Amino acid sequence: MNTTAWTEAKESINSAQRIIVIQAENPDGDSLGSSLALEEILGDAGKTVSLHCAVDIPKYLRYTKGWDRVVSDFDSAADLAIIVDTVSETLLSKTLEIPGARAFFESHPVVVLDHHGEVTSSLPFSHTLLVAENAVATGEALYDFAHESQWPINAQAAEHMLIAMLADSLGFTTPNTTAHSFLVASKLIELGADPADIETRRRAFMKKSPEILGYKGKLIERIEYALDGALASVHIPWEDIQAYSDQYNPSVLVLDEMRMVTGVEVAVAIKTYPDGKITGKLRTNAPVADKIAGFFGGGGHKYAAGFRIYDNYDTLCRELTTATDKILKDYHNDVEHL
Repeated sequence: MNTTAWTEAKESINSAQRIIVIQAENPDGDSLGSSLALEEILGDAGKTVSLHCAVDIPKYLRYTKGWDRVVSDFDSAADLAIIVDTVSETLLSKTLEIPGARAFFESHPVVVLDHHGEVTSSLPFSHTLLVAENAVATGEALYDFAHESQWPINAQAAEHMLIAMLADSLGFTTPNTTAHSFLVASKLIELGADPADIETRRRAFMKKSPEILGYKGKLIERIEYALDGALASVHIPWEDIQAYSDQYNPSVLVLDEMRMVTGVEVAVAIKTYPDGKITGKLRTNAPVADKIAGFFGGGGHKYAAGFRIYDNYDTLCRELTTATDKILKDYHNDVEHL
């Protein structure tokens, strides 16, 4: 992390008494775990902490203790905002639409804690950006920040950070997992995190009803392929979202299976909404997910990313195919010339 930004962030946090911790509108295990860990750490430091996300926490993440403390209310009486795991204005648009929120950001110190390498912030207000480019998750970056700042880490905070790391690294299996990631995980376990208990709870929430298993089969039948099989996509219309989202996130049902098909390099689940909104969740085998999402104003990791736009579905599909084709060709060309 940049030393100057590190110092500025510590000074802002130390000076604040009331802090709001903010997640983007695509909350995941990393953003949720990091937010809850910050609540524990800053709470032990005597701060008053509120947790904000403009959308509901997905049900598949609710094995994480304390998820229900994340609310859509925005505490405009806070002294400081900490945004975790995003630098995208698009992914905070609902928050920025809350009356008084934009004015708050423009008149209060804001710290952004992220780990996506080579990020370019699109946030429309002044902020201190802490990016740990080599961290596998924001949870790992948070551990380093807390450790260097000499902030005590209790057992619950340790569990939340381990959940964050496990989620973003897919159980420490992604290429950006490092020796330091395993070192941090071992420290968190020493502090009281129990990976077996975490996995038991996670598996309980991953169980599917017979109805959901049947729906998964229908989704698999809907998968379409392009670019000679390198791009796999599935459309999840509003009717499906209404019918099944309360039980299980439809995107999560099939993305991993799509990514495991022979020849597939990019898998995309596309949701469409009545107001014209379209969201895309990407999982890739080539390190290009962030670039594809970035083409549509989104962001994320090299192997997992997302975007949200307002457009026509057929237009999006054409643009997605064109963008993916170019990005994959550029990637393979770069690899050949290494």
